[in-house]
Amino acid sequence: MTLRTDLLPALAAFESAARHQNFAHAAEELHLTASAVSHHVRKLEGRLGVVLFQRHARGVTLTAEGRQLADAASSALSDMDSVLGGLRRTRDEGDVVRITTVHSLAYAWLMPRLPRFTAAHPRTRLHVDTEPALTRFDEGGPDVGIRYGQGPWQGLSAHPLMDDAMFPVASAHLPGFDGVHEPADIAKLPLIGDLSRQGWQDWFRAAGVRGETFDQRYYFSDTTGALMAAVQGVGAALARERISAPYLAEGRLLRLPGPSMPTRASYFVVYPAHRRPRPAARAFIDWLLTQPGLPAPPVRPGAATPTQGVAPPRRKVPL
Repeated sequence: MTLRTDLLPALAAFESAARHQNFAHAAEELHLTASAVSHHVRKLEGRLGVVLFQRHARGVTLTAEGRQLADAASSALSDMDSVLGGLRRTRDEGDVVRITTVHSLAYAWLMPRLPRFTAAHPRTRLHVDTEPALTRFDEGGPDVGIRYGQGPWQGLSAHPLMDDAMFPVASAHLPGFDGVHEPADIAKLPLIGDLSRQGWQDWFRAAGVRGETFDQRYYFSDTTGALMAAVQGVGAALARERISAPYLAEGRLLRLPGPSMPTRASYFVVYPAHRRPRPAARAFIDWLLTQPGLPAPPVRPGAATPTQGVAPPRRKVPL
């Protein structure tokens, strides 16, 4: 017997009645009357030439033929529901871009810019992962990342985003702050370090400070933690330009005298090399690569002018 489309409502009513073993409950689920469910079942029985339910005063029970059809109908509807769900997820995830980067850059550089992207791409949803460990770009993983380093990274396409520079910052509430007039004076302050490969020793050398001992009293594994400690007046921190910009703009940190030291690492936009980015991810990558650098941070009166300027806007890169 060929399945005709006019039997589909009857099959739906039968499947629900078989699952509930009750016409009234099936009617409630399907927003029908119990008599309508009974009519659909009798129509199906008439077309098949078999009895699907034994009717009795307390309800209905499946016959052997009814059980056979109920199992098949349940399996078919389950498969169909799974396929429909997958299609919905594929449609929805087409508008999702999964991004991985470090917390410090997400807070200081990426988040202030996201409203511009959203205004241009209102349907796209962004999922930002700031876990400290580098996320693997496996299937189902992130679409795009912003990494700080020198590259290359195996299995990833990488495009330069922007350079960076380091300089000393502190809160005006730090004891001894008013006594800092030249780079050598910074060595007298309690200093804060982080995970950067370039540190205070490199900066003092770049600033021409020789023979001074300095006290790196605090060490943070997270750059944001180091800057927040500096905001609290714990000590002076060696800050990266891209990450310290909001703290400087808000006046929570002030730049101390001395030069900007170019960092050996840069920021790169990365994505899996083995697959082309989906349209939403490609739009986000193109947008990232056109973002201008932040303006040069304000310098405390008497401090040297930064030696490193702002990286020019990046051009769109073919993917």
